[in-house]
Amino acid sequence: MDNKYTIPAQARIGHVHLKVADLERSLDFYCNLLGFEVTTMYGSQAAFISAGGYHHHIGLNTWHSKGLSPASPNSVGLFHTAIVYPTRKDLAKIYLRLLKEEYPLTGASDHGVSEAIYLDDPDKNGVELYWDRPKSLWTYGPDGSLTMFTKPLDMENLLQELETV
Repeated sequence: MDNKYTIPAQARIGHVHLKVADLERSLDFYCNLLGFEVTTMYGSQAAFISAGGYHHHIGLNTWHSKGLSPASPNSVGLFHTAIVYPTRKDLAKIYLRLLKEEYPLTGASDHGVSEAIYLDDPDKNGVELYWDRPKSLWTYGPDGSLTMFTKPLDMENLLQELETV
């Protein structure tokens, strides 16, 4: 390919569709724990869920996966689904919810441009919950490349967001 193509700046990832072993178990995680809402069901085999009334951000189905074991972590596939929260305070709220529910985390990182909490859904699909710092706070290297890193997230500081009005 000799012609360079650049995707339009307004393009975005619309939704993710996951194969799951148990639809009700997945709905419990994504809806009852994380707070998504069901927009439509396809019988007992598939569900579409969203935040804020969008047609769907996540599709869940058992069409080829009902009752099966999770994929090996050492195989090709989706690393994680990333869910963006609008504010740092919103991220703190879901973190507190996860703490209260004693839901296990797999990590928490400060990436410079964002702060993220990591966990697995019931089928061992990785889930990243994060918020983006304002673009004005991002830093760049001498060559103009975005400075990103992975440092431990200060969870106590994150929870302090809930103390502000």
